[in-house]
Amino acid sequence: MRLNKFIAHHTKYSRREADKLIFDNKVKVNGAICANPATDIQPKDKVSINNTPVKQKKNFTCIVYNKPKGELVTKKDDKGRKTIYHSLPTRFRGFRYVGRLDYASEGLLILSDGVDIVHILSDSDLPRVYKVKIKGDITPNIIDAMKRGIALTTKKGAHPNTDIDTLSLQPFVNFEIIKNTPTYSILKISLIEGKNREIRRFFANFDREVVDLKRLSYGWVSLNNLKVGKWRYFTQDEYKMLHDYLKMIKKSKEKK
Repeated sequence: MRLNKFIAHHTKYSRREADKLIFDNKVKVNGAICANPATDIQPKDKVSINNTPVKQKKNFTCIVYNKPKGELVTKKDDKGRKTIYHSLPTRFRGFRYVGRLDYASEGLLILSDGVDIVHILSDSDLPRVYKVKIKGDITPNIIDAMKRGIALTTKKGAHPNTDIDTLSLQPFVNFEIIKNTPTYSILKISLIEGKNREIRRFFANFDREVVDLKRLSYGWVSLNNLKVGKWRYFTQDEYKMLHDYLKMIKKSKEKK
């Protein structure tokens, strides 16, 4: 494992912060200063930061946070806006989030101090379920696109700073129309990714503005009765299902 990744994995520091520590000669490997973030760290190597040994984590913790609107899912914001880490207890400052929710969205967010866990869940094909409220009705064209997928060729509904002009959207895993009126409509939809403001861009393509967007579940983890702005630890059942999933992923990689 690379030195910077090792530090990010076993401490509160991000990989970028780890790089700075390394370049500032504050990191030692087996008692000697190491200034190369790409140095390969073996299990028997001893790493220290400011002469304090880095203890390797053998276990990991996962939490569920019901993110409110008006919080950014990021470590820091150059504009000084509120992030999820302003609301979460300080002991979770080093936790990393699984996937993002944009500033105006709310709902389930998984965080963990297990970096590998975060990467595996973020890159997984686990379904993400959202409740969506849009202005306007749900037309046959929208239903057809949800069933078949669609290629977007504009930035309508995208973040202003995005570099992604075109986006190919796969069919929704599932969808349920809860309410359909000319004024507004409500749906429950299931996606595999939901990246790049996929949902907002999808409906913007049909001139439908998303006014409420809430993630209800991620794989086997659900919000249930968790109130907005509150957090909880994974339940025993959720940890068991996570361990089962990790075993399945490991077996799948071994077969390749």
